[in-house]
Amino acid sequence: MEGTNPHQVTMILNAAASGDQESSARLLPLLYEELRRLARSLMASTPPGNTLQATALVHEAYLRLVPHEELSWNNRGHFFGAAAQAMRRILVEQARRKKSGKHGGDLERIDLDAASLGLNSLPGDFLDLDMALDELALLSQRKVDVVLMRFLTGLTIDETAAALGVSTTTVEGDWRFARAFLYKRLHE
Repeated sequence: MEGTNPHQVTMILNAAASGDQESSARLLPLLYEELRRLARSLMASTPPGNTLQATALVHEAYLRLVPHEELSWNNRGHFFGAAAQAMRRILVEQARRKKSGKHGGDLERIDLDAASLGLNSLPGDFLDLDMALDELALLSQRKVDVVLMRFLTGLTIDETAAALGVSTTTVEGDWRFARAFLYKRLHE
């Protein structure tokens, strides 16, 4: 924000809040780094296992704050106070969602990765994995493709999404499902 007058920022905030698309477009780049610092600070106090990233938190809070015509900002500090409140509400909503029965409720969450699948270098383990992948293919070939790209070739979520022509959210969901499915099958 170097070289930007705080009064000018307040004017841009108010114009964006009243629906001015050009001001909205100018606003986020002006405040982005400060909003990310705020998000990282808030997220530092969240319990382990939080899957929301600072960037996503900033974008969600921004979308909740800027397009509302009924909001006006007295100054930059007022906006950041509202942004902090919005981020806090988002984190609380996420925590409540994770505690709901639909998302596992009070069940213990276990992070699964290739190591936690319990595979050694024994050929029998790979046969078990192959059989489990065949079972998974009956449910979804795309999930098998995600496993092959992530686990066996080491592609990132973004690289896998690009290779499969789907969104990163789809790959993340498929990866979570596939890991849980394989974990269950390999530990039965």
